[in-house]
Amino acid sequence: MSEQAYADSEVGRLRTVLLHRPGPELKRLTPRNNDALLFDDIPWVSRAQEEHDAFAASLRAHDVEVLYVDRLLTDVMSVPQARADVIAGAVDDPRLGVTLRDVAAGYLAELGAEDLSAALIAGVAHDELPGARGLAHQLMPTADFVIPPLPNLLFTRDSSVWVGSQVAVTSLAMPARSRETTLTEAIYTHHPRFAGVQRLYGPKLEHMEGGDVLLLARGVVAVGVGERTTPAGAERLARRVFHRGLAHTVLVVPIPQERATMHLDTICTMVDIDAVLMYPNVAADLMAWTLTEPDGLPPEAADEDGELTISGPEPFLVAASKAMAIDRLRVIDTGLDPITAEREQWDDGNNTLAVGPRLAVAYERNVVTNAALEAQGIEVLRLAGSELGSGRGGPRCMSCPILRDPSA
Repeated sequence: MSEQAYADSEVGRLRTVLLHRPGPELKRLTPRNNDALLFDDIPWVSRAQEEHDAFAASLRAHDVEVLYVDRLLTDVMSVPQARADVIAGAVDDPRLGVTLRDVAAGYLAELGAEDLSAALIAGVAHDELPGARGLAHQLMPTADFVIPPLPNLLFTRDSSVWVGSQVAVTSLAMPARSRETTLTEAIYTHHPRFAGVQRLYGPKLEHMEGGDVLLLARGVVAVGVGERTTPAGAERLARRVFHRGLAHTVLVVPIPQERATMHLDTICTMVDIDAVLMYPNVAADLMAWTLTEPDGLPPEAADEDGELTISGPEPFLVAASKAMAIDRLRVIDTGLDPITAEREQWDDGNNTLAVGPRLAVAYERNVVTNAALEAQGIEVLRLAGSELGSGRGGPRCMSCPILRDPSA
């Protein structure tokens, strides 16, 4: 399994990545529902697809295997248990009531694998459900959805993250996104590509999202806590990576409670083994608590529910350098001044995807930040993102690395 799925850093050479090409689910966004579905704007879907195709092509040009969520999901929809699980997740909605829930479940159960996969992602609107009945359906506005679409499935980083050869299927905090993990769970559980993979986390645990998890170095994990990941979720992840010998240090990093800084990777991403791209407007105030196992206790003997050693807080950059056993982390600032930094951070200037050391994908519109990266020896693969960015997510958000070369 380690030859097919493994990641112990953010910058090991990327070999396999999981993406989701935007599709009909984005066409479901309207001025009435885009806020509830967590989009700041309504994207031009065909242009978003062109931008995403260019993203995938750029990765393939650097010898990265690209897997797609919808194709993997379609593959497993021929497995009875997988079908049952995702259908149950789709209709587990208190809005529906018993009658409408049963009708919707019966409709989904009759679909073929490809049509079922499409319906789960794009949703089922009020007028698209054959034989719909019941009070909930009669009183539901015709513009509403019996099964809501999943436009945020585009951001594959959030619903799963790999640590070593184990996968954490995360627990998404926002109700509009919680069903994404039902699909991710089905893929990792039933697809032959992931046969035998060990599960590190699950969607029924404390809230923890992949955008808040940075693999700073082998054995060193940073977890942002704030709007999407709770301190309890960070602690649960720490206990599990310690118990399974996947890390020796977890840094827990509180982040500002703002929409633009919802995840740790919106303010800090790695672009080299010793370099981070960082939002300077919060860098000086970013602190970290350091979690380790009690001294002298080997991982195999550790109790997952035992005591953890907690120290801090201290400045994040100081704590990270200590944990990584390096003199200091090089910091490359987003922008050159507070105003430019705020604008380019909002446009996902911090949210880069490292394809390898000193090689990163970034949105082309963040010209000041990209120039700063290149001045520090980082090659930038520029990506058009005028439409992809409407959901507030950059190249890192849109990618879940499944296989990277081990770090040195």
